[in-house]
Amino acid sequence: MINFNVPPHTGKEMEYIGQAVANQKICGDGEFTQKCNAWIEKKTGTGKCLLTTSCTHATEMAALLADIQPGDEAIMPAYTFVSTADAFVLRGGVPVFVDIRPDTMNLDEKLIEAAITDRTRAIVPVHYAGVGCEMDTIMDIAKRHNLMVIEDAAQGIMSTYKGKALGTFGEFGCFSFHETKNFSMGEGGALLIRDEKYVEEAEIIREKGTNRSKYYRGQIDKYTWINYGSSYLPSDMNAAYLYAQLEQAEEITDARKACWNRYYENLMPLAEVGKMELPYVPEHCEHNAHMFYIKTADIEERSRLIQFLKENEILAVFHYIPLHTAPAGLKFGRFHGEDKYTTKESERLLRLPMYYGLRPQQVDCICEKIKEFYAD
Repeated sequence: MINFNVPPHTGKEMEYIGQAVANQKICGDGEFTQKCNAWIEKKTGTGKCLLTTSCTHATEMAALLADIQPGDEAIMPAYTFVSTADAFVLRGGVPVFVDIRPDTMNLDEKLIEAAITDRTRAIVPVHYAGVGCEMDTIMDIAKRHNLMVIEDAAQGIMSTYKGKALGTFGEFGCFSFHETKNFSMGEGGALLIRDEKYVEEAEIIREKGTNRSKYYRGQIDKYTWINYGSSYLPSDMNAAYLYAQLEQAEEITDARKACWNRYYENLMPLAEVGKMELPYVPEHCEHNAHMFYIKTADIEERSRLIQFLKENEILAVFHYIPLHTAPAGLKFGRFHGEDKYTTKESERLLRLPMYYGLRPQQVDCICEKIKEFYAD
């Protein structure tokens, strides 16, 4: 059986978890949490990184820091995970969905301005499959309309747009370290903060509304309740598991890219004769091989291919159901303009197995079975 996903593992995870236990500080902001934060800050160039319990919580923190109020609107794609919208809905905000580009599956930057109203407070680009949205255009729109940009870069660590790390363009960026991501701590994420003015408030929100972070740095002799907040701080044992992978980030990324390229080369003949479409990566984007997907003719063909691969012990899956078609999406949000591509493209997309440790011969096997399906 070729699984769809296998969580990354480098071999040092348990050793580092043991060190965290030996340090007798397994709650948050211990040695490994600080190491992860520092690694991400150095790698991305962000002003400040705060490790969180999930990308969902990182996005919730961003919505709090952006002071989203009831009725405030955030423009985003409907083709994304529920957390992108949930963070704003929890604040009483309204997700305003716009159509996606069929080439990258990212929100169509040309449709953003038409969706802006006097209640719009933020633009939330989602970097699908680790391929950057058109951030020059998005940042220009945000600047001209005085809007905040909160990047959902859940899939985007180690990816860049015109040489700049995803997650570092807007006021806030959000990474995911879920077990399905390139680097994992089981459940986990990170909030990237561009401007120093937000850091102290972010630390307070992350530490249940207290100034405990200052206390641990020795800046105050006791800590107290300052503002609203929650427990967004992960255990240092989780951070220890993650740090083992961040140390091997280049190796993991290179291995994933080798698999991605092997898929692409193997399946190009089918794409050239119009049997399927392959992923598109703009020249100015460096992706991280987070996923490899193909696009079939329609949802019926995709369903048949999924079943065929399953019968041959290969697990392939479809991805998001567009949020504007979901019960909560209909209740809490609205779609602006025409759904020309979001639903149609989502029904064609099929994700193939992709993980650190996937062997070249397994990729070849998957591709051969896909060729066999289309030959029949």
